[in-house]
Amino acid sequence: MNLKGRNKISPEFNMSSMTDIVFLLLIFFMIASTLAKQLDTIDVKLPQAKGKTENRTAVAVTINKNNRFFIDGNAVAKSNVKNSLLSQLKKENKRVIILRAEKSVDIEQVVYVMDIANQNSIKVVLAVDAQ
Repeated sequence: MNLKGRNKISPEFNMSSMTDIVFLLLIFFMIASTLAKQLDTIDVKLPQAKGKTENRTAVAVTINKNNRFFIDGNAVAKSNVKNSLLSQLKKENKRVIILRAEKSVDIEQVVYVMDIANQNSIKVVLAVDAQ
């Protein structure tokens, strides 16, 4: 009498489904981490124009309606803007700033920051809200 089973269990393990799951998780976390990084930490009403600012590696200089200056979310006195901006840019590879000035800010304040950038060969990108 021959009592052999027809179904033999193979001791091999197929890793293809496991690698698919790992790659999907990797892609998910890569996308989630880029979306989680916020550039707009200070709420300002930007002027509207066609286009939008997407450069997230630059240093953000924000001027709110009370003429207070912020560099990457940290409040800075107007007299210390130049020193703080230059020290922040030393950490970055690119010499680019994003100027986020609220609609109601005097043009004098915007020109002040642009003059600092011009004297130090820093590229300025003006942030706007897309129409």
